[in-house]
Amino acid sequence: MINVLIADDHHLVRTSIAHLLNDETDIRIVGEADDGESAVSKCRQLRPDIVLMDIRMPGIGGLEATRRIHRGMADIKVLILTGYLEDNVARRMLEAGAAGFLSKGTNATEMVNAIRDVFHGRRYISQEIAQRLAMLHFHTEDSPFAHLSHRELQIALMIVNCQRVQDISDRLHLSPKTVNTYRYRLFEKLQVATDVELTHLALRHNLVEGFDQAES
Repeated sequence: MINVLIADDHHLVRTSIAHLLNDETDIRIVGEADDGESAVSKCRQLRPDIVLMDIRMPGIGGLEATRRIHRGMADIKVLILTGYLEDNVARRMLEAGAAGFLSKGTNATEMVNAIRDVFHGRRYISQEIAQRLAMLHFHTEDSPFAHLSHRELQIALMIVNCQRVQDISDRLHLSPKTVNTYRYRLFEKLQVATDVELTHLALRHNLVEGFDQAES
């Protein structure tokens, strides 16, 4: 039996995935999470075999959640389920330990195949995403976000998801002063002056799908 945890901040998405997988006799949904911290916590509690992980969620987000799961619970495989994949984020997700990528436009058959492949130790990358990953070495540096450190990118993603400095401070266990230092440093690297300008830049590089979905 393959035990699966679904991590996505949209209840409808989690429900839809659970419905798609419900008829599979070898796959069991053992839990759901709606933010990055919850995904990590439920992995510790439930010890699923596979996590279907959305990248952009409230809190620490899918990138940091994947990194923590891979670092502390390497036997749990993280399969990224995303509606977009900015090239630099794809590279960071692989470095964080992601075992595969699926587009949110995938069908039930491909999702089931991906879960089974990853469970058996194989990496699964859907065709659409594989084409983009194949081109990474040609244009990764074209993204200004490629020049950010792991922590700077993490904080940038949290800012464009409308999280305040104090919220980021609490979630990452950093002082507000330290968060602001990272914030101003990434502003300088990206040549933006405000959170709004940062969000517009993130939209242009497909780090967020739209303002209506960027709110926690």
